[in-house]
Amino acid sequence: MTLKDLCRIVVRGESPRLELKRSTGELQEALQTACAFLNGQGGHVVVGAKPDGTLVGQQVSDKTLRDIAQAMEGFEPPARIEIERVPVAPGLEALVLVVQAAGDAIPFTFHGRPYERVQSTTRKMPQKRYEQLLLDRSHSKRRWENQEAEEIGLRDIDRDEVFRVVESAHAAGRLVGPVERNLVSVLERLNLAEGGKPLRAAVVLFGRRFMPDYPQCELRMARFRGTDMAEFLDQRQVRGPAFKLLEEAELFCQRHFPLPGRIVPGRMERLDRPLIPPDAMREILVNALIHRDYTIAGGAISLAIFDDRVEVWSAGALPSGITPEALSRRHLSILRNPIIADVFNRAGLIEKWGRGTNRVIDQCRRHGIPPPKFEEITGATVVTFRVDVGRTIQVTDHVTVQVTAHVAAVLKASQEPRSRGELQKVVGLRHRMHFLKAYLEPLLKAGWLEMTVPGKPKSRLQRYRATAAGLAQLQGSPDTSDPGPA
Repeated sequence: MTLKDLCRIVVRGESPRLELKRSTGELQEALQTACAFLNGQGGHVVVGAKPDGTLVGQQVSDKTLRDIAQAMEGFEPPARIEIERVPVAPGLEALVLVVQAAGDAIPFTFHGRPYERVQSTTRKMPQKRYEQLLLDRSHSKRRWENQEAEEIGLRDIDRDEVFRVVESAHAAGRLVGPVERNLVSVLERLNLAEGGKPLRAAVVLFGRRFMPDYPQCELRMARFRGTDMAEFLDQRQVRGPAFKLLEEAELFCQRHFPLPGRIVPGRMERLDRPLIPPDAMREILVNALIHRDYTIAGGAISLAIFDDRVEVWSAGALPSGITPEALSRRHLSILRNPIIADVFNRAGLIEKWGRGTNRVIDQCRRHGIPPPKFEEITGATVVTFRVDVGRTIQVTDHVTVQVTAHVAAVLKASQEPRSRGELQKVVGLRHRMHFLKAYLEPLLKAGWLEMTVPGKPKSRLQRYRATAAGLAQLQGSPDTSDPGPA
């Protein structure tokens, strides 16, 4: 740094990023300010300048530099601060302490005390803020999800599910480059393994077994009669990987949500209107899975359906810096579990722009229902949809399939054995899960389709063909030449 450079800095006077000290007689105060800069956006501490910006300098000897170096040992964690010597007059120098913002290393203390900068003043940091910064520092480097999954080996990871998600991500352009067939390489590429060992995030996403080491991987679902928890109509507890929990939650919703419909003159199929937009419901369920606090071993994702509302509970409060009110406005995306979230992003189930809750609100308004309410209740994050669920009370496994143009197209195409992907392409659906729930599984349950490898539902060789009962439905069915968008 030249004298000209230094003059440009000090002429502006003290500020949130500049402190001026007359000499090293104020060294302790100078380093307290350096501590505040470390905990903020960085800055310069100039020793050898008056408060008005006049450079006066001081004599700098080897002992002066040793004293400064010794005093800087008072930083915890150790801080790297550059010291530049700038001649300002014969025999006199200014010392410039160049402090860079420290990012994930904050908070710093000096002689056991944290400091912060407020405008042009240095002050002791409030204890509550210091504790929160400590928590954030620990979380950024050593999170529950990025620790080795003890007593879990590669044999406990569902290889087929891993490669299903990877192939989908690659096809969608969310995983660039060739995809190896080596499980360890793929897991490490997804940041789900280190040194060949699966991390806890891999277990959450693709694990095969969860008792007793991973009680966090649980979904609790209940349908209550009325508006309180006095009487169950149905309840389930499922422990499994996150994608399976999402699937189970969506099935439970389909089972218990009423599906009002109407017949439109001139059309053969009934138009159904879901109680809650499916994409909105899925977004909230996914958020619960990726944002929950997995350090709470006894916590779970809970789906509670009452006559007048639907609640989704996720263990853990919102991340620091996010409030329930902020979720209804533009807000940053602060990820508690970035590795888990990244895999969901690659699978096409979320974005990373903090717009998920805003999209849910927009979808609900367009659908004609109130936007969901976001709350923190006793250490949990709760999302509540106020909807009339009371129209459905009975619990039934009976499957009724409407012979729509899309159903007829699937049955016609499956006169010869077809893969899931081939049948999905017939109806022009982008989302695999929607096709499974809306078409493939109902047709299988109704007995209109059958598997060619019934003993291995997830086999890569699995194909589906129409049964005699299914082919009988094609007589008098709608034209299948162009089923249109599903």
